[in-house]
Amino acid sequence: MSDAASPAEPHEATAYHEAGHAVMALYLGRPVHKVTIEPNTQRLGQCKINKGSFKPSHDILEGEILILLAGAAAEARFTGVYHWAAASSDLRQVRVYSLMRAGGPKQVGRLERRMLDKTEHILSQPGLWSAVKVIAAELMKLTTISGRAAKHHFEQCMQKADG
Repeated sequence: MSDAASPAEPHEATAYHEAGHAVMALYLGRPVHKVTIEPNTQRLGQCKINKGSFKPSHDILEGEILILLAGAAAEARFTGVYHWAAASSDLRQVRVYSLMRAGGPKQVGRLERRMLDKTEHILSQPGLWSAVKVIAAELMKLTTISGRAAKHHFEQCMQKADG
C-alpha cells in the first residue's frame, strides 16, 4: 500500500527513489556524498556514495544489490507501483552482480527476488522508513542535500525509533 495521499509528482517519486538508495547505504555503513533530484541527460536524480574508506560488510556484493534495489523499493512503497523502466540503470547493475553471485542463470531470478524481498523488509522498519520520508521531503524542498545532512536525518530517525 502506498504512503501517498494523492498522486505523486514525478519529482516526489524520484525523491523517494534517491532517498531509498541513501538510507540503505547509510544502514549498511556506507558513506553518502550527496543526494539530488536534479536531472541530467542520464538520470532523474542520483545518490552519490563515497568510494573512500568505510567499514566493509561481510558481504559486499549483497550490500551493493540492496542499495541498488532500495531506490525502486522506496519509490514503489510511496507510489504503490514498481516503475522498473525508470530504474533500468539500477537493474542492469543488479543483474551484473546477480550473475556474479548466482550459481547459474536459472538462479539469478530467485536471487533477485530474494534480494528485493530483503530490501523491502529492511526499508519497512520504522526508523528506516521515517528516514526515507524525511530525506525525500528535504529533496523536494532543496533538490540536493549533502551526505552529511542525509546522515543527520538518518541518525535522528533511528534515535526516535529506538526511543
